[in-house]
Amino acid sequence: MRNILFELNRSGLRRLQLKRDYFIRTKRIGFSEWTSNDIVFAELLWGDKAVTKYICSSGEFSREDIEARLQQEIRNQKEYHVQYWPIFELKSNEFIGCCGLRPHQAGVYEIGFHLRPVFWGQGYAVEAARAVIQYAFSSLRAEALFAGHNPKNTASRHVLEKLGFRYIGDEYYEPTGLYHPSYKLSLKQD
Repeated sequence: MRNILFELNRSGLRRLQLKRDYFIRTKRIGFSEWTSNDIVFAELLWGDKAVTKYICSSGEFSREDIEARLQQEIRNQKEYHVQYWPIFELKSNEFIGCCGLRPHQAGVYEIGFHLRPVFWGQGYAVEAARAVIQYAFSSLRAEALFAGHNPKNTASRHVLEKLGFRYIGDEYYEPTGLYHPSYKLSLKQD
């Protein structure tokens, strides 16, 4: 049984803590898998307009959008053995957000990360993405990784560049209705 704790921090924001099994660990982060019992975490992440403003055209997810996103992540794990996995701070067990993969094309996965604002600017996105990159190339034998970001999201661009992704052009992204800068990371030189 999972131990979930609800509390208020100094700024009055709700924090969720729990103990889970982790299949990937970094120095500060544990990676778990989404389950249908994680709706509270999904709402905490994708219900936050600061998180979703660059993900969809409306800038926010409805309750139905959040539930659909959670179910899609669960389906991706069952069908493809990947998802944007929920990540937790090892020291506190606090929910950070998600980072992971989804199928893009044969041999290529799309990497992505969505973090709660309280964890922005602390190196969690880079740390989590490095672990996912390692997993993709070593465990999944990926040929390459693809990434994109909303053109207004310069923080994501900086993370991708720091991770060694190479800009390959702009691609249309239907959920936002925009052309997003796109990037590729490969172990082989193109």
